[in-house]
Amino acid sequence: MKKNVDYKLFFTIIPMIVFWMIMISSVSVFSSSEITAILHWSDGTYNHFYVLRNIAHVVISLFVLWVVVKIHYSLFEKYSKYIFGFCLFLLVMVFFVWSEYKWAKWWIELPLVPFNIQPTEFAKLGLIIYLAAFFKKFKWNLHTFHSWFLPFLMILWSVFVLVALQPDFWTILVTVPLAAIMFFYAWANFKHLLVTLCIWMVIAFSVYSIWDYDKETGKNQNSLGYITQRIDNFLADNQEAIKNRTINWQTEQALIAIGSGWFTGLGFGQSIQKYWYLPEVQWDFIFSVILEELGFLWWLTLLLFYLHIWYRGFYIASRVVDPFWKYVAVWISTWILLQAFINIWVNLNIIPLTGITLPFISYGWSSLLSLFIALGLLLNISRYVEEKPKFSRNARRKHLF
Repeated sequence: MKKNVDYKLFFTIIPMIVFWMIMISSVSVFSSSEITAILHWSDGTYNHFYVLRNIAHVVISLFVLWVVVKIHYSLFEKYSKYIFGFCLFLLVMVFFVWSEYKWAKWWIELPLVPFNIQPTEFAKLGLIIYLAAFFKKFKWNLHTFHSWFLPFLMILWSVFVLVALQPDFWTILVTVPLAAIMFFYAWANFKHLLVTLCIWMVIAFSVYSIWDYDKETGKNQNSLGYITQRIDNFLADNQEAIKNRTINWQTEQALIAIGSGWFTGLGFGQSIQKYWYLPEVQWDFIFSVILEELGFLWWLTLLLFYLHIWYRGFYIASRVVDPFWKYVAVWISTWILLQAFINIWVNLNIIPLTGITLPFISYGWSSLLSLFIALGLLLNISRYVEEKPKFSRNARRKHLF
């Protein structure tokens, strides 16, 4: 029976979006001034460049969310392989029509399209939808090796290879733990999970050992050398890294921002680190400036919002009958929470710099659109939840006897 969407979930996201737009207006002032100076706008510099683009991103994403909610739920499972195939097609297109930034080719630049597209953001969602259909198909056969585990590895491998060639090795940092959670929730063979994790560890160690960079100049000698460089800088002495202005410079400035804000923060708009001490702050390190300006309490509130999204996803999964939608709801909500924690850990210098955005908070067109599509799927699923019957005490006795 079709019902209304889960408004508790929807009205969890809306305050986050409003908060995000307010914070973008603060953290992107200097970045907007810099980029408009580079673009030679007629009036010189403009402090609201990213804010205006952000508003356009939100409006388009909300419209797409509304469309996804209105689509009949059965169509997503029916066309799951085509959705996944389209995501793979976008990953391939990066190598032909790309927009290069520094050393990475992560974006597709199309004529007459004002925003670049980052296919890896949509590949995560496409992989979730396709694997949900895949796990449902083999629900009673998840302990066999040839019939489902080998095809499962081939599906993952197709994504990993295309993503690694861009190179964007850190997206795999999200998809591998997510694949492990898929195993647990679907009650797949635990031995197969160990095999998958061992393969991943071998690949990760090989990438770190084989690909290298020039330690004197800091230049990468190949496309994946940046991974080794970031890990080495993470493990190196911080003072030496700061002196050489290597990648640890960013994480060190993030920690300075967090330490400056402490419990109550310096006040909205009062961040010092956003003035290019912390480069590109509206993307990876917006979390640090939030703590610098607003303090620990706002960070705790933001964390509670993420946990509530995760909880609502599991609640929806527990109330739907179809295994496909159970998998989709659990894996989407887990993806959002996992990505949020990875971004926070980077800002706290717990793990090396990854370039992974903070969901619904970091600036990024592709990230926001893919998350809104995922949210639309969760809201679509919530329209078909089965509520548990409520009995009075006397009615419960009659029901039992």
